[in-house]
Amino acid sequence: MSRFPFFNRSNTIHSEASRKPYHHLDQNHLDRSGSLSKFYGSMESVKSAGNSIRGRVVKKLCNLFESSSKESSKSSPSPSSSEEPVRSSKSSTKPGSEPFTLFRLSNAEDRVVVYLTSLRGIRRTFEDCNAVRMILKGFRIWVDERDVSMDREYRKELQCVLGEENVALPQVFIKGKYVGGANVIKDLFECGELGRVLEGIPKTKPGFVCETCGDVRFMPCDNCSGSMKVFDEDEGLLKRCLECNENGLIRCPSCCY
Repeated sequence: MSRFPFFNRSNTIHSEASRKPYHHLDQNHLDRSGSLSKFYGSMESVKSAGNSIRGRVVKKLCNLFESSSKESSKSSPSPSSSEEPVRSSKSSTKPGSEPFTLFRLSNAEDRVVVYLTSLRGIRRTFEDCNAVRMILKGFRIWVDERDVSMDREYRKELQCVLGEENVALPQVFIKGKYVGGANVIKDLFECGELGRVLEGIPKTKPGFVCETCGDVRFMPCDNCSGSMKVFDEDEGLLKRCLECNENGLIRCPSCCY
């Protein structure tokens, strides 16, 4: 026993209750495995739900093109088919299914039309446009690229077809039918259905690059040399050139048809 009881206080201050194990605590505070399993279980359910939604959208797109090919093989085109409206009505949907709106682009039944932008102002938009271009280029098909930053008439055309003023880019039409943006093209490509959808589109030679425009799809106007002004000899005045757009450009006559 020490002379100083102060140093022996460890033998006196700890009671019997303090030496008992922590059985009095709630097991929910100690065992966290159950809560973690619930968390990861909920995450897996959300992930599976997202995959199922994406699968349903891809399946609807594939069924759309399959049904159109069957109908075209059974029935011949009528003379009044060219007079159809640019945008068609919404297709019928069952309760619980997702709405799927069908838009049509006139005079584009034999090609793939992509509305995009070459400007780098918004990085995400520019990357999505390039991703769609690279995916479609890998199938060696000719793509009708309509750059809305080079010609504002393309933006007006897209807004008229979709019926919306603010339209995100890119937007893809295959065989005249509206498919969607970059996410839809990536989903079709990842599941292996994009090649089947693109069947019948004219192919290009490997490594083909237009020698006239360098795959830019635009070139300076021949009438005004890109100045957008022409001299009227009768009136002796400079007038606006009517053969080019607001940037003094025209579509490439070699690769754009």
